[in-house]
Amino acid sequence: MMNAQLLGFFSGFPTHHFPAGIIKRLREELTVRDSLVFVSAWPSDHERNDSDSAGMYAMFEECDMPFKRYGVIDNRTAAVDARRLIREASCIFLMGGHAVRQFQLIRDKGILDEIRKSTAVILGVSAGSSNMAKRALDIWESHVPYEGLGLADITIKAHITQENQELLQTLSRISMEQNLPICAMEDESAIFVKENKVTCVGRILLISNGNVGREAISGQLDAFVDGSSV
Repeated sequence: MMNAQLLGFFSGFPTHHFPAGIIKRLREELTVRDSLVFVSAWPSDHERNDSDSAGMYAMFEECDMPFKRYGVIDNRTAAVDARRLIREASCIFLMGGHAVRQFQLIRDKGILDEIRKSTAVILGVSAGSSNMAKRALDIWESHVPYEGLGLADITIKAHITQENQELLQTLSRISMEQNLPICAMEDESAIFVKENKVTCVGRILLISNGNVGREAISGQLDAFVDGSSV
């Protein structure tokens, strides 16, 4: 059973602004905004984490969605404090960067189960959204998926462009070899999951059984969202 109020899988926001369709959905769901907690994907790059979290928080402020407080979990954060921050969070935001290092940070700080149990809104961008999956994939490290957070059985690859056929072909091979459907997401897109129902914003391709399909539609993804077996 899904515990989170809402899951949001994002690819990236190169303009540093949320698109209108994503703003609308976040406003509907983020009615309680006590604490926003970012989880770093560059755990030892403190200056970067402080800058990126401030910039991402500004995206919420720009849309009239301020929080009472926000912070970032990285390797400066004591494990006991990290667990408290996750338990108290209204929104957990898994940042972009290095997916494997982020997942190791989650394990090191003892917040894996805390995130899985959380009833907050849980968002991820790029590496962060990859780690939200039941079967997470970081193709720059390995073509074999690893056990992710298991919030939904949706495996994503961010920053897809139609022009990058080499990458699409690589994902096609992985989907066939690993029996792994992959959502190839262009920037400015989103996959939202609420109560095991999926809605999509922007352009997302569903790659399955070696085939690069047409744009994914919500009904195609409903069958993949239940991460309750993790």
